[in-house]
Amino acid sequence: MRGNVIEPTVDQILEFCARDPVERVFLEDVARRKQGRFAGLAGDDDALRALCHLGTNVVPSGDGCAAFAKTVGRSGTRMLIGEEGAVGELWRAARRRLPRPRADRPGQPVFEIREPPPPGASALRVATPRDLDLLVPACAASHEEELGVDPLRRDANGFRWRTRVQIEEGRSWIWSENGTILFKAEASAWTPSAVQLQQVWVDPDARRRGFASRGLRDLVRLLLEQVPTVCLFVRAENAAAIALYESIGMRHTLDYRSVLF
Repeated sequence: MRGNVIEPTVDQILEFCARDPVERVFLEDVARRKQGRFAGLAGDDDALRALCHLGTNVVPSGDGCAAFAKTVGRSGTRMLIGEEGAVGELWRAARRRLPRPRADRPGQPVFEIREPPPPGASALRVATPRDLDLLVPACAASHEEELGVDPLRRDANGFRWRTRVQIEEGRSWIWSENGTILFKAEASAWTPSAVQLQQVWVDPDARRRGFASRGLRDLVRLLLEQVPTVCLFVRAENAAAIALYESIGMRHTLDYRSVLF
């Protein structure tokens, strides 16, 4: 698609994200927090046709993402992730400029929910700094299950710092008893329109006893008091997680794709 690759303004990014606030929740969150670097594809009217977050994770969205191929080739990314069509277009254009992937995961379903599910009667609460030592290994295990990399081996100090920041920002929730995590989750993105959850996790010794459903239902109810939509995405082969999300009333609305390096 024809257009000019630009460094977009925050206002341009927010207008673009407002057209699809669930698919673009991460892009909007990063823009609002003024933490990311972006490239945009603008038409003659200056409105964005496509947008790409450039960093450790490259996140494209919209039509015409092939225009970002040269820029992405210089980004040092560890993963392309986002709406399946946008990632596919960018990957086809940039693959000669990027390392050989260690995994390619198309068809990752994105689930969303807008109506509160029944209460879970859990003891879910916002995590506090006192939970850090319990959460770090759990978050690391969840990360490794999802991405196949142990973050404590790659950068233990950095991962502990990121986990602490999530707690300090009120983006981490936990339900624990006697040092066992019965349910925990974090927000990977938070905008006025949606919260995107990540790392939904239960200690392996406590699984298959209904804790995940109870904790997730209470978390969704809590968040829907603040935003209209709660969403998340999951690996296509994770049948247990998909069954959990469907059981509380979440709907599969679109697909993501991840290309990991």
